[in-house]
Amino acid sequence: MKLINIGFGSMVSAGRLLAIVAPDSAPIKRVIQEARDRGMLIDASYGRKTKAVLLMDTDHVILSAISPEVICARWQDKQAPAEEETEE
Repeated sequence: MKLINIGFGSMVSAGRLLAIVAPDSAPIKRVIQEARDRGMLIDASYGRKTKAVLLMDTDHVILSAISPEVICARWQDKQAPAEEETEE
């Protein structure tokens, strides 16, 4: 089982990941709110600005403070672009 680092020591299973999307659009904001209402939201952003939303095959929605591009690069085992995990 391959794990992907989604920032600040949090990992997700690569085999369970369906999509990585930006949190800006209204439909994704609705998905986040519906997951929160159902108790299926996991906030792994540690209080920082959410930059990526991970949709899992278990119906969980995970929020991350790492950009979708960086997570995708980690998913594909490529060298991630230079982006530090620092507070803004």
